[in-house]
Amino acid sequence: MTRLYRFLTEDDTSAFCHKVSAALAAGWQLQGPPVYAFDAARGVMRCGQAVTKEVPCPYTPEMKLSDQ
Repeated sequence: MTRLYRFLTEDDTSAFCHKVSAALAAGWQLQGPPVYAFDAARGVMRCGQAVTKEVPCPYTPEMKLSDQ
């Protein structure tokens, strides 16, 4: 088994919650607490959440993680 890692980010809108919910529904698990930071260049708050998932195949850099 291989553990994959993704860091999901989005502006502080419902789109972030939907992105994390979609990952959880696909079998990804939360890894640590969410983070919240101000993007000064764009003037908006941003959210981030790390997620991990165990998969039966070996990792390769060519993997599209969101498809796993």
